[in-house]
Amino acid sequence: MRRILLVVFLALALLAGWLWVALSRPYQGFPKEGAFVEVPRGAAGRTIARLLAEKGVVRSRIAFELLCRWRARRKLEAGEYFFDRPQTALQVFATIAEGRVYVKSVTVPEGFTMFDIASLMEREGFTSRAAFLKAVRDTSPIHDLAPAAGSLEGFLFPATYQFPRHVSAREIVGTMVERFRQTWASLPESARNRVRLSMDAVVTLASLVERETSVPGERPLVAGVFTNRLRRGQALQCDPTVIYALQLADKYNGRLDFGDLLFDSPYNTYRHRGLPPGPIANPGEASLRAALEPPDVDYLYFVANTRGGHFFSKTLQEHNRNVAHYRRLLAQNGQAQNGGEKEPETSPLTPSGRKKANHKRLR
Repeated sequence: MRRILLVVFLALALLAGWLWVALSRPYQGFPKEGAFVEVPRGAAGRTIARLLAEKGVVRSRIAFELLCRWRARRKLEAGEYFFDRPQTALQVFATIAEGRVYVKSVTVPEGFTMFDIASLMEREGFTSRAAFLKAVRDTSPIHDLAPAAGSLEGFLFPATYQFPRHVSAREIVGTMVERFRQTWASLPESARNRVRLSMDAVVTLASLVERETSVPGERPLVAGVFTNRLRRGQALQCDPTVIYALQLADKYNGRLDFGDLLFDSPYNTYRHRGLPPGPIANPGEASLRAALEPPDVDYLYFVANTRGGHFFSKTLQEHNRNVAHYRRLLAQNGQAQNGGEKEPETSPLTPSGRKKANHKRLR
């Protein structure tokens, strides 16, 4: 009996030692490049242990399965996990039990169009450009906000997001629209109730403001100019709307010339009075606030000042002087080309209000 007890004791001691090593020591056979492990929804501890062992994340499949049985009260969360360095089985268990799934961050800048975001998502490896653009054509997520919307343009809120590797385009746009809803709900209720424009009109106006200036202090002034022109029935003559019209027709080459201002599109605010039929970009919170509460100003015109901002004016005469001053500044900086008959080349991914040469004289 003593011998049997001794053998049992030694066996238990060896088992305990093996378990201690298997659970508390990182596995030295861990792959240098790291390992992704996809935990299926509803997977049993045995399945998860096998997946981890096959990827070289844990030393022993059996030891990890025993750990799952020992801590059965803690549920292991489904999802994709990335292990970038050797960890103990206890640490691996904690990572999965706490649901620390692998995510990748992506920042969508203010003023990006749906085309810009589609290209960004493709570059970052989340989804294809075509799949994203197909998803934004489905307007059901904003049917209660903008029933007549033709796409989700304007409601894809610019922010930093964290998505898993295998995320669908529909999930991406759903998350962005939800962030828009949260931001809109945080805006002053009094302003939302007082504004005379519908929500989609406010978002459209905010998108024009976003694309015209990147200077925070100018956003309310730009909103004020556009509001004044709308009240007077004057054409907005907003260059970014022409750019967007050309993008919709796949005809924008990075430059905006005088002839482009004649392009036939309902988005062209040189040819059509009032707001365009929908947003031309996705505005941030500051532009939404500016569109909701434009200041009481007398400005009707603005033109770039070559320093990222604009000169604002109340009369056409004053505006023409500002345009002439702008051209002199361009000449002094060696930026004028072809007598100023064409404006500098700009990126379609950048708010276009940092330019303006010949076109603003039409105002």
